[in-house]
Amino acid sequence: MDNISLVETEKIDGKIQVILRQTNYTEDEAREKLEQFQYNEVAVIKDYLGMPVHKASSKITSVNQAIYKQLRTHLDGAMKDYRDRNNK
Repeated sequence: MDNISLVETEKIDGKIQVILRQTNYTEDEAREKLEQFQYNEVAVIKDYLGMPVHKASSKITSVNQAIYKQLRTHLDGAMKDYRDRNNK
């Protein structure tokens, strides 16, 4: 199934105006960039400023999950360091 999104024309014009205020793009360039970034004006402005787009790899849904994820990463790093020191 194709990914189809519907965007109202008034909203597109408003998004173009936001992009024009924040960048040096012409109206045609702003429209092209907006289409390129699936009508996400924030992504267009971030691209103009050279900010990389970060995608969340895993979304933490609770505080406990965040705590245990930090513990796991810390202990994994400590064990890796321990193994590296003892194998030499």
